[in-house]
Amino acid sequence: MTINPLSQRDISRVTNHHAQLDIARRFHAGLVTQDWGAIRALLTEDAHWTLPGNNAISGTALGADAVVERARKIASYGLNFELLHILVSRDNVALSLHNTAQQGDRVLDEYLATVCRLKDSKIVEIETFLSDVEGMNAFFIVLVKDSKRNHNSR
Repeated sequence: MTINPLSQRDISRVTNHHAQLDIARRFHAGLVTQDWGAIRALLTEDAHWTLPGNNAISGTALGADAVVERARKIASYGLNFELLHILVSRDNVALSLHNTAQQGDRVLDEYLATVCRLKDSKIVEIETFLSDVEGMNAFFIVLVKDSKRNHNSR
């Protein structure tokens, strides 16, 4: 069997995994610390984030500002974002997470993979894969403000 030597492009890809790991760590840290500016800095202007399900956070957030708002909304439910692994491919990165939270009787306990597709060392696309879509639907209900109470408090 003949092994061909690595080209310069292949060598840059081999060392590029350090940059991919750094992007994943910074994305996770931004979620945990709610540093929305740090998350925004990792995104391309046309970044988008797709989540499955039928709930307050599902669907596709289009544009960097919408992606940051999506992260802010997810965090507003009081999640614990436990990082299990960072996985790298040749060009992209994924975070393996265990997200947990509780709000009243609603409990979230799910495993997920958040896959970040990269372009020029920035996140251009995020797609999240879930272990329990029905559980996510039950937890991330649309929070409706009690308009009657707000009206009477004036």
